[in-house]
Amino acid sequence: MRGEIRIKGNPVDIKNPGDARGHGIAMIFQELSYVAEMSIEENFFLGEWPSRWGKISWKKLRYQVTELLSEEGLTYSPGVKMKYLSISEVQHLAIARAASKNAELIIMDEPSSAITEREVAELFGRIARLKAKGTSIIYISHKMDEIFQIADEITVMRDGKVISTQAKEELTMDNVIAMMVGRELSGEYPRQAMRSPPAEISLEVCSLTSQKYFHEVDFRAYHGEILGFAGLMGAGRTELMKAVFGLARFDSGTVKLHGQAVQLKNPAYSIASGMVMLTEDRRKYGIIPVRNIRENTALASLDTVFCKGYLDKDREYTIVNEACEKVNLNTKDYEKIISKLSGGNQQKVILARWMLLDPEILIMDEPTRGIDVGAKYEIYKIMDQLVQKGKTIIFISSELPELIGMSDRVYVMSGGRIRGELTRPEFSQEAIMKIATGSGLSE
Repeated sequence: MRGEIRIKGNPVDIKNPGDARGHGIAMIFQELSYVAEMSIEENFFLGEWPSRWGKISWKKLRYQVTELLSEEGLTYSPGVKMKYLSISEVQHLAIARAASKNAELIIMDEPSSAITEREVAELFGRIARLKAKGTSIIYISHKMDEIFQIADEITVMRDGKVISTQAKEELTMDNVIAMMVGRELSGEYPRQAMRSPPAEISLEVCSLTSQKYFHEVDFRAYHGEILGFAGLMGAGRTELMKAVFGLARFDSGTVKLHGQAVQLKNPAYSIASGMVMLTEDRRKYGIIPVRNIRENTALASLDTVFCKGYLDKDREYTIVNEACEKVNLNTKDYEKIISKLSGGNQQKVILARWMLLDPEILIMDEPTRGIDVGAKYEIYKIMDQLVQKGKTIIFISSELPELIGMSDRVYVMSGGRIRGELTRPEFSQEAIMKIATGSGLSE
């Protein structure tokens, strides 16, 4: 490795995060870094706990965190363990933590990937205040509307190299996207029209209720359909789909697959029944970070690569290679540890894993969160190819443009209930937000 880092014109030697903090640099990571079994207050000061005479000053620590949470308008108790928070809540806290350090430079890597539009507006307001105080912000994002809203200068990178650095006024979104992927994209959402109106129901949910998260939910999903789910944070979409998949319990109600009531006690039952799920938190539920691409891809198909207790490595390589080629994985080195891949390629590995099973129903919860424009486009194409073959996709997304661009129908949730259903001719961001916020109802 070679090169030089300069701060205020002076060369500096940064060997680790501690050195960076010493030079006034803070960072919010795309893959959120926290210790799940520790509390909010412990995570806030991880590695730099206030101490006196060699002992941690817990009273001081709790006071500082309580003050900070109050200033940020967050209602969490400092003693709550991080594992009980949602990914969006964890990200919100990460943003508050970085902003509290009085850093001269804050690097934000996909800071809006798991927060609501209202919280994004609050984040932009915080960024404006930081800039006014003289703080520099490096804002890494694949969301072009955000980049063009807050950036002064835009640097485009591809394959580890800087392609261009220009003032925002000199660029358009199409220019930036073309430089990012190295080619022009033929349409942002490659969704073909449904071959025929939906007729055969693949998944039906009747009066599904979890006292804590959702209530009396009814919906149908059809063969050859992308069924979208919209809603603000806390609407209950993710909790509902975890229950449908068997990843969480529900109190009452019925789930039907192909017209037959089933008891999906856990994910294994669902997978055996032809239903799989890409969760919103791929680090926690999707990948095994210390294992390689081959092992992560073949994870759900071990019964096809083991014979009499022995692993058939040739068979395993063949099916992994075939699946990874279908998703256009950006490497042939299947022995590479999956945590070394980009977010987009990690998501492709999970997709490849499920495609090996040829499922009938795919639940995809925020499948494009934190991935680049090119990888998003490829995932959209895979989704379209699957439904053209008659598969059913349930598509949860907080990005309304992609939900509108890819879905055939959209259910809108709020307060744990489905508040409205929209078909393609009725799609608009305004219509969805009116239902999600309770200011309008779907007929």
